[in-house]
Amino acid sequence: MKLLRRKEGPSLDDRLAGLLEAAELAEGRLPPEPVAAALEVAERAGARRSLSVDHTVAALAGATGSGKSSLFNALAGGELARVGVTRPTTSTAQAALWDGTGAGPLLDWLEVPHRHEVTGDPQGLVLLDLPDHDSIELSHRLEVDRLVELVDLLVWVVDPQKYADAALHERYLRPLSEHGEVMVVVLNQIDRLPSGSVERCLADLRRLLDEDGLHGVPVVGASARTGEGLAALRGLLEERVAERASWAARLSADVSTAAARLAACGGAGAVGCAVPDERRLTTALAEAAGVPLVVEAVARAHTHRAVAATGWPMTRWMRRFRPDPLRRLGLGSGAKGELVGRSSLPEASAVQRARMETAIRDVGEASARDLPAPWAAAVRRAARSREADLAAALDKVVATVSLGAARRPRWWAAVGGLQWLVFAATVLGAVWLGVLFALTYLRLPEPRLPTVGELPWPTVLLIGGAIAGLLIALLSRLAAKLGGRRRARRVAKALRSGVAHVGEDLVLEPVKEELGRYSRFTEALGTARA
Repeated sequence: MKLLRRKEGPSLDDRLAGLLEAAELAEGRLPPEPVAAALEVAERAGARRSLSVDHTVAALAGATGSGKSSLFNALAGGELARVGVTRPTTSTAQAALWDGTGAGPLLDWLEVPHRHEVTGDPQGLVLLDLPDHDSIELSHRLEVDRLVELVDLLVWVVDPQKYADAALHERYLRPLSEHGEVMVVVLNQIDRLPSGSVERCLADLRRLLDEDGLHGVPVVGASARTGEGLAALRGLLEERVAERASWAARLSADVSTAAARLAACGGAGAVGCAVPDERRLTTALAEAAGVPLVVEAVARAHTHRAVAATGWPMTRWMRRFRPDPLRRLGLGSGAKGELVGRSSLPEASAVQRARMETAIRDVGEASARDLPAPWAAAVRRAARSREADLAAALDKVVATVSLGAARRPRWWAAVGGLQWLVFAATVLGAVWLGVLFALTYLRLPEPRLPTVGELPWPTVLLIGGAIAGLLIALLSRLAAKLGGRRRARRVAKALRSGVAHVGEDLVLEPVKEELGRYSRFTEALGTARA
């Protein structure tokens, strides 16, 4: 009778690594119980692999009165365990060792203190007699549960009266449906059945095991009292011990069970492929950051500063009494060009905040589409994980970009110099005419005046300078308005780009990281389940 064989796939090392990675990635996303169970399997696997792999630990487990201890004695060839009929007599596990050299650390790890050396075959078998899984003593049941998770091979001993016991099937067999490769079921005490009932009992037991998902698990009919069926059971044990692979098969089944639990809790699904509306997010962030207000202030500030730099010297000083639109918002540069702290932009309105929050929420919803519920919730949390940092980051972008908007074009200095020359000419003409007026008033001889056509030079300088200065100021104002519009467009583009980067860093990047985490989780889980 052959035990089940696992299909080819990734190595046990790869599957264990995949399970450990999946469990670590799932922390904080999936419920803690399956995550902790997966981490425990990985830890247990590391411990078992460091111990003797030349020994196979098989455990006889069953209910009170099933004849476990009698079967244990029959296989060991001696009275090693006390035998009871209706009351539990095994309080702690004990071991029979066929060539136990090197098995000490393994049994220490299993915490099995009672050990008996047995001669003969199969060499390398460590057979445990467990307490009853339905014992009235809680400590007995806990001991069974602990060792059922650790041993390499499980031999479930049932009797004709209680082989259909719901406690056995629902508490042990069904949850261990992935462990069929490391399981044997023995129907003991068949000598108590009428000759025609053994096969019917075995067939009914097989039906129940199939319903538990344990298809193909070996079922052996035996009698510890008469010895019937013991040769077949001993042959199964010898075969498994000779292969020296039960420990690996057990760990493989544990990995499959733990991976299946992770998948059932939200590990199966497609990676979200919906593209978030980045433009809408950028627009909402830009409005919340006051970008439209800043762009308008840039255009007005450009005109304001241009007039102050290129206007007629007789009137430009009046600009000092008008507030600079950018500096009024706390934007611009300090004395050495550094940022001037935080801006004085008004806080986002309730409507703007609502639009921003809606845009962020929509990013999370779009990215989480088609994901399992726990991971979808994690993606939505990721979208809002750095929402508290948005205000400062957006303010810094606005202040940095606006710093560039405060730079003075070179033509302002040239036009400003020209205005001073024209003003100087105007002043010269006025002084000249004043001198001539004084000479006339004092009835002193007047010097000969140079002329431009019919007009004397002092008049030309005075009137021409005034007209030229006003004309230059008007043309400069027109150029400043056009330049302000161009600068506002450039600043608007730069601000949207900066705001988009903030959205990328503080909203989209955490979402991408979470989606990448889920992608790695599904890949690792797929390896563990393969």
